[in-house]
Amino acid sequence: MAAAPAAAALRPHLSLLSAGGGIPNPTLQTLSFVAPLLLRRRCRRCRRRSSVVLSNASSSPPSPPPSPEKEVEAAPTAESCVNLGLEFFSKGRVRDALEQFDNALELNPNPTEAQAAFYNKACCHAYREESKKAAECLRIALRDYNLKFGTVLNDPDMAPFRASPEFKELQEEALRGGEDIGSGFRRDLKLISEVQAPFRGVRRFFYVAFIAAAGISTFFTIPRLIFALQGGDGAPDFLETAGNAAINIGGIVVLVALFFWENKKEEEQITNISRNETLSRLPVRLSTNRITELVQLRDISRPVILAGSKASVTQAMQRAERYRTDLLKRGVLLIPVIFGASLKVQGKPKGFGTTRSAASAPSIGVRPLLHIY
Repeated sequence: MAAAPAAAALRPHLSLLSAGGGIPNPTLQTLSFVAPLLLRRRCRRCRRRSSVVLSNASSSPPSPPPSPEKEVEAAPTAESCVNLGLEFFSKGRVRDALEQFDNALELNPNPTEAQAAFYNKACCHAYREESKKAAECLRIALRDYNLKFGTVLNDPDMAPFRASPEFKELQEEALRGGEDIGSGFRRDLKLISEVQAPFRGVRRFFYVAFIAAAGISTFFTIPRLIFALQGGDGAPDFLETAGNAAINIGGIVVLVALFFWENKKEEEQITNISRNETLSRLPVRLSTNRITELVQLRDISRPVILAGSKASVTQAMQRAERYRTDLLKRGVLLIPVIFGASLKVQGKPKGFGTTRSAASAPSIGVRPLLHIY
């Protein structure tokens, strides 16, 4: 307010300056002092306004990321449908999750998205105890989209499916391999088998090489044997030629038998590996009522399964009680399995009632098969 009268008082001097009149030096000094003062006040007001705007912008919360449902409504893609289906599945909305996985398969997905859609669709069917539909989805994922069979063995959401006859049939198909289900699982098992028996491949190579050498030798020995039977001048000795032919033929028979024996041993080993992998995924109930998988006990102990009738298992546990201290020192964990023991089967709710909550939905509430006392 004090600067306004000062500026008004200087207007005549400014007009005289523009008209060419002379102005004393003190007036010019005052003008040079007042003008920067006005500019500074204006700049301060501008700075205050700009600081308020910046503070308001910085204090405003960032916009939340769009939810998967809004993304699907805006531009539905296979990836967004799969993510939304996974969100529904985690909340226990299995039917809505199935719809989203079906939508993802209709939106021209890439191989990775198609594999995820088929596998998660199988998880939904497994949760709803629809084992046949789950097996069909898994066959497609294994055959066409290179799904690892170990994923089916390791996933807790597949626990209901692993207890069904369809899983056993699917596992046998995966062991055989072929066009219907792919050869990925069998290839992985063969790698494990080669680690356990590293010289089997070398032995089979030498078997094939010796069979080929004996076959070539027999091919050249048979005409000599025929010529020895005919006799005549220059004919080879019959006994010597017959002995060479017998040695070659006997070597071929023995080597072929060894080759098939090695193949049989490999098949038995692959079957044992597959059975051990399946058993290692069985849930175990500890004495603290905690449920864990048998494979998770390998790092901390050496589990030993005692299977049989109730009387035999009880007797074995009583006899092992005297060695309790030694077993604990060696990290041996005894797991009794009673054949024919009654298990509580949860019935499906009928009529009006509460549905299963999200906490008891996927991955929770697996029925224990083994018990540790």
